[in-house]
Amino acid sequence: MVEKSYKWWQKTVVYQVYPRSFKDSTGNGIGDLSGIIEKLDYLQNLGVETIWFSPFYPSPTFKPYSQHDCGYDISNYKDIHPEYGTMELFDELVKKIHNRNMKIVLDMVLNHTSIEHPWFKESRSSRDNPKRDWYIWRDGRKPNGKKPPNNWNSMIGKGWEYNSHTDQWFYHAFLPFQPDLNYRNPEVQKEMLDTVRFWLKKGVDGYRLDIINTLFEDAEFRKAPFIFKLFSEDSGTFFKSSQMTLNHPDTYEFCKTLRETIDEFPGKFLVGEITASLKILKNYLGNVCKDGTSHDGLNLVFLFQSMTTPMKPKRFRNLMQMYEKWFSYPYTPTWVFGNHDQRRRITKIGDNFNKAKINATLQLTARGVPFIYYGEELGMKEGKSSKKESRDAIAHYFKWIPQFMQNILGKYGIPINRDGCRTPMQWDDSENAGFCPPNIEPWLSVNPSFIKRNVKKEEKDEGSLLNCYKRLLKVRKESPALQIGDFELINLKKLKEKCLAYKRILGKQEINVYLNFLNKVLLIKIPIQEPKLIFSTLSNRKALYPEANNGKIKLFPFEGIIFR
Repeated sequence: MVEKSYKWWQKTVVYQVYPRSFKDSTGNGIGDLSGIIEKLDYLQNLGVETIWFSPFYPSPTFKPYSQHDCGYDISNYKDIHPEYGTMELFDELVKKIHNRNMKIVLDMVLNHTSIEHPWFKESRSSRDNPKRDWYIWRDGRKPNGKKPPNNWNSMIGKGWEYNSHTDQWFYHAFLPFQPDLNYRNPEVQKEMLDTVRFWLKKGVDGYRLDIINTLFEDAEFRKAPFIFKLFSEDSGTFFKSSQMTLNHPDTYEFCKTLRETIDEFPGKFLVGEITASLKILKNYLGNVCKDGTSHDGLNLVFLFQSMTTPMKPKRFRNLMQMYEKWFSYPYTPTWVFGNHDQRRRITKIGDNFNKAKINATLQLTARGVPFIYYGEELGMKEGKSSKKESRDAIAHYFKWIPQFMQNILGKYGIPINRDGCRTPMQWDDSENAGFCPPNIEPWLSVNPSFIKRNVKKEEKDEGSLLNCYKRLLKVRKESPALQIGDFELINLKKLKEKCLAYKRILGKQEINVYLNFLNKVLLIKIPIQEPKLIFSTLSNRKALYPEANNGKIKLFPFEGIIFR
């Protein structure tokens, strides 16, 4: 029997910071590195150990705004966008994070560059330019080559753009100003692996890999088959199969090369952004190594199934069983409920703080690595932004789509306007929520909920969502069983439609988690005579008192408890 061993990244809690929206220190209405440094104590006191930063690399101007896709269209992989600061400030950020015994993870966009990247400018200059084959260029179809080379879609629409200067088309897996790099070119692979090494040498502890499942396409450029589906996480979009452009076997193999690259720097890790079935996601993690304690692909992948799971015990029970089936040791699941592309979690669950506390308890006690999106701990709501005023390039790309069609796409998780989940962090109840100075216009409007939902106010309220997160993170940090323990569902029989219960087991330590999903009291029989309460979503609860209920414990409406 293999003796289980765990790396630090399997035990950690990750907090995502969207730099433009976290803290403005310069008074221009845009968050920056100095603002992040200013708030590191907040993150440390919150109890998270690892900070993942969305991109702050140079990115071209989106007139009249700065940064077309907010850093995901990179024009220089080895520098900092001036709005955010300098490389010296970045080095200071790394140092101050590490001085707090915390870790730093960067977003890495390997699939594509900006259309304004010097590489692409060279590539599009002529057919015989040395950089021509760094991107994916093809002749168009007849007549006169004015039709796309084939019928491939991008992840959100058409996949080819015509360049009149060279009379050819280039492929893009995402937006038209984000041309795909050609990973069948060894020079491209070498350059991008060197880029990965560049930031590792500067001290970063890992990467979140943006749309990593798009790296390789069909080498023969075969036609995408028709499918009878508008959207499928595996099959394709807009009635066309994605088998020629997503989740190619060569992409799985390149992920192993990425793993070999970061393993040159001991203690680093990779987490991939991939929207797919659990079966396909497992492919990106590679095979179990001979020692039985690791695997040879990406270290982690995001499991986005949790984002669309209804707040019902049965649905989460089924999801947990599926995670255990596909990602048993040495694999590790991930738990994510929000990010910079999705509607705010609190909005999805009806703006219910009691449900948010249940949600947080599940996320921080289930087996796996939790990823918290900035502001989730405050209950930050989805903001509102019209298509006309939007700062999101996707909203402008989709401006021609009627509203009823946008609603359909939204149900399938296809984002139309992502401004709402990117509004400034709410630090206090002053003008602009303390994100930027008064009388300065922030890059996105602050959500009006900041008056009641902000760090300063919630820190003073013992029963706030913020303090619930703090207590949960403290309990997790003090309990190895909650970090790396085995997982076992508890069968509540007739109550299983009302309550979700499970154990985390490490050696002789057993931690029990019970989550009441109903707005009414439940009495539950437990197999422990003298249970010791470790945590309750009710801040004033001190014990369980089974003797007062004939050996049963009382769960109050929407209460979550942890006991041993």
